[in-house]
Amino acid sequence: MGTTDSGLQETTGPIALIRGFLAGGATGVALAGMVSGVVLERVPLLLLGAGLQVVTVTVLLIVDSWIKARRGKPVTRTALALIEDLRAIGGESANVPVRFDLTVVPDDRSAYRVTTSQSVNLVDLPTYRPQGMIVVEYRPDEPWEVEIVTRPAPEWARRVETEKADSAPESSRVAAPVRSRAGCFGGLVGLVIGAVVVVLLFRGELFADDGPAGSKPSSSSSTTFSSSTTVSGPTSSMLDIGRMRDTAESLTARVGTPTVADLTIDEHRMAVSGEAGGPQDGMHAVDLRTLPYELFPGLVREARNTLGVRDPGAWRIDVEPASGERALTIRVSVTGGGAKASLEADAQGRITKRHPN
Repeated sequence: MGTTDSGLQETTGPIALIRGFLAGGATGVALAGMVSGVVLERVPLLLLGAGLQVVTVTVLLIVDSWIKARRGKPVTRTALALIEDLRAIGGESANVPVRFDLTVVPDDRSAYRVTTSQSVNLVDLPTYRPQGMIVVEYRPDEPWEVEIVTRPAPEWARRVETEKADSAPESSRVAAPVRSRAGCFGGLVGLVIGAVVVVLLFRGELFADDGPAGSKPSSSSSTTFSSSTTVSGPTSSMLDIGRMRDTAESLTARVGTPTVADLTIDEHRMAVSGEAGGPQDGMHAVDLRTLPYELFPGLVREARNTLGVRDPGAWRIDVEPASGERALTIRVSVTGGGAKASLEADAQGRITKRHPN
């Protein structure tokens, strides 16, 4: 490649490959960081990813401005051109975009064919016709960059009236080269690598749960266990159809037993705890397999609407195991505006008590 087109060298080849790789890598890290922050509910990680994305875009804009400043103002020359064909390509305003097929006839080089688009005022549109002569400006280093001169100097206006040109052969047609192929390839590779690096860093937390919901790592010891699962996404809720039962089955598989001492559920989280050597016959324990999860959303709605709490923004379900003569109890609490109320239901989801505000 010659040395006369430094801008082309800067946007193709190894430089473009490296630039694209670095930009893609930073973007991959930023996007994966934001997604991981949402899934893991870590606001600092989400903000870090968003900040890195902003920095990446800012740096790219600065680099582009520096390249344009280094190239300086492009050199243009004036020439006559023959209109081979023209076609309006849209627009309903006073200025209509038109695609021109031209034969450009420079004074110091051979004529060549080129296609260019330019907006033309509706008043001036009849002056452009096939086989008509016009004045254009072109760039010697990038001859495909052509602009029609709507108000040429008197000398060129006289030449338009007196001179004619022959059509250049189709083999002389020039077009802008594909400059971004190397940069796109480098950007794609960098994007994938950057995202993979972040996922590998947080793989333990991102993939700790095999169930349908997002997860957090469970903790256990030789005598007791506790585990929780958090649904992912800002619009996901434990009240979604089938979500509670699916999550309960996931927790059962994780802790290795369906009987637990405590079960709590709120908008985005289900948690259980118990004793590893605890009772397996279900006495004085909560059996996750037998609870009426499909009725829980209705109990939450009932608590929100009938217990006198204004704007009940938060809710919680506590399932308390049977103790002595007391049967298993499902307690639904709602809070809002500094107030709190609750109701109780039995193992079949029937409301037995209300504790209004």
